[in-house]
Amino acid sequence: MSRLDRKPFASSADLGEKEATLEELADDVYAYTAQGDPNVGCVIGADGILAIEARATPLMAQRWIDVVRSISQAPFGDLVLTHYHAVRTLGASAFAANRIIATTMTGALIEERGLEDWASEQGRMPRLFEGADTIPGLTRPTHTFEDQILLDVGGRRVELRFLGRGHTSGDLVVWLPKERILFAGDLVEAQAAPYMGDAHIADWSGPTLDAVRALRADQLVGGRGAVVRGEAVDQAIEDTRAFLQTTLRGTRDVLHQGGTRKDAFELVYAQLAPRYAGYPIFDHTMPFNVQRAWDELEGIDHPRIWTAERDRQVWDALQG
Repeated sequence: MSRLDRKPFASSADLGEKEATLEELADDVYAYTAQGDPNVGCVIGADGILAIEARATPLMAQRWIDVVRSISQAPFGDLVLTHYHAVRTLGASAFAANRIIATTMTGALIEERGLEDWASEQGRMPRLFEGADTIPGLTRPTHTFEDQILLDVGGRRVELRFLGRGHTSGDLVVWLPKERILFAGDLVEAQAAPYMGDAHIADWSGPTLDAVRALRADQLVGGRGAVVRGEAVDQAIEDTRAFLQTTLRGTRDVLHQGGTRKDAFELVYAQLAPRYAGYPIFDHTMPFNVQRAWDELEGIDHPRIWTAERDRQVWDALQG
């Protein structure tokens, strides 16, 4: 099938089960990855567990919790949400955590567009929403912060940091300074396509990724893809940056030449495909990425809300 043939909407046809892998990154620090599905993780303390990301439904979250229970029976203390997207948040109730922590902006985005995002993401990625009937409603953080918060997990220092606008305007990272382990959320993808539909692309590709790189992590868990280590950390950051910059630059060129969004989509797709087409959710992301780049270049700073209806309109106009 050529890229101009009609393709199934977003990830609606991606129904195959993914093989999950549990990796111990340091004593009592774990990542759980699944072949390009959203990653989760945890830090285990004697008296409580810090959970990183919640998955899309309580049923899906419980499968991850069952894995954690094979390691520790400690209760969940804090649940950290790196950003507001439904696939990261709506399974939170399964953890019965003492606190749900996110940035202040993430909390505001949940209030502003959480319901629309829920419907949008469920339509785009139905496989990730198995057990959708177990979702009790929107997940709202119980504790928010602006720039940084320090946690003590069993005597281990864990820093939650806001490094700048990126994948959304409220992304946080989870940084373990002694171990030099970074849970980067969707600010970095490791051999997976970045999603830019709610992004601040110029900020993300510049100062925000600069701040991520400046941490000099020895191990990095991105939003999707395998855990990366050593030189592969910088490679994942720069692969993400190149994807973002190519999308923004190609869209800018078409816009300045008086072309259409469809022209921009076709140009950017052709530029990115040789390097990224085999990455998870590449075809899924591209129409939404180019639409957001177009909006940003036209001066729309606060990303427009994606609804199920708008998803289909943009998909049909650009990818359909």
